[in-house]
Amino acid sequence: MPFDAPPEPPPVLNDLATLWGSFLRWLLEAGQNILQIILIIAICVGIAFVLRLVIRRVVTRIVSSAKLKANVDDTQALERSPLADMRLVQRTRTLGSILQNIVNVAVAIVALVLITNLLAPNLVGSLTLLTAAIGAGLGFGAQNIVKDVLNGLFIVAEDQIGIGDMVDMGLASGVVEYVAVRITHVRDVNGTLWYVRNGEVTRIGNMSQGWARAIVDIGVPADADLSKVETALLDAAQGLAKDPKWRTRILERPEVWGLESITGEALVVRVVIKTRATAMDDAAQELRMRLKSAIEALDLQIPSMESVVPEGFEGARRVRGANPPTTRPNAVTGVPAPARGIWRKKNPKQAPETPEKDR
Repeated sequence: MPFDAPPEPPPVLNDLATLWGSFLRWLLEAGQNILQIILIIAICVGIAFVLRLVIRRVVTRIVSSAKLKANVDDTQALERSPLADMRLVQRTRTLGSILQNIVNVAVAIVALVLITNLLAPNLVGSLTLLTAAIGAGLGFGAQNIVKDVLNGLFIVAEDQIGIGDMVDMGLASGVVEYVAVRITHVRDVNGTLWYVRNGEVTRIGNMSQGWARAIVDIGVPADADLSKVETALLDAAQGLAKDPKWRTRILERPEVWGLESITGEALVVRVVIKTRATAMDDAAQELRMRLKSAIEALDLQIPSMESVVPEGFEGARRVRGANPPTTRPNAVTGVPAPARGIWRKKNPKQAPETPEKDR
């Protein structure tokens, strides 16, 4: 008796088996994609964590080195240390914050591209074209933002300004309270807080870096003995420089630059003193008080007394004040150089010059 073949399953069962197999394959592929996405995210998070840890370690090491050099325990105490250490801490922390933000954005973009390439490989090319189009549009629409960020990076990296500096940025003048890559906060003397975009800054005058010079013009009667007046003013200024309270704030010996102008009522004499940048206003105030007392001790009236800020050509010429460069002049060909200045008296204690033939 011939063996009969088993009956074929109904078409509904075939469709159900095919659908179930497709679902299992989709579930398997989805599971693999989810595992790969989790792996990509974990790797990117690990890379970001390592980079942020390295940045924090470098920032901490630089700050600790500055504190150790200044022999202080906290950052606020660095105000009593050299200016370079305090500014190094500010700049390092600002750049560290900027680098951490850049790392976060870069890692997020890389993770997004990798996940998109995993889920839809054909979408990456379209996404690249779309990103290029969006970037071109933002290049025209957000060019001011890009300009602000780039200029802010250079301002921070080059240490042009720092928190606590007294600056003149053209658009605003005052004390810097906050420095970022896009904007800078400046508080003026009236208490107004100015938000200055870094891209709009074309010049910065920093009055808190290095040193400053207090300049005071004091008027005396036209018939006063100018030599006695200058001697009295110089003695008063030197007394300020030798005062234990002020000598740490004064960098060089005071100078009397002499007669600055003559009017029908007064002779104006200029006195200058080089100070630390943060102590210029206080030193100028104390200097005016002592100069006033010195003039009154000579029984003279004071027609005028004010602080002067030379600008333009005058400021450029008086940068070195009464101390011109001590360099030898270039020898003139064919003209023998004099052994001594013709305006100087010969020193009797000086040894006689050796004749040229005996040399």
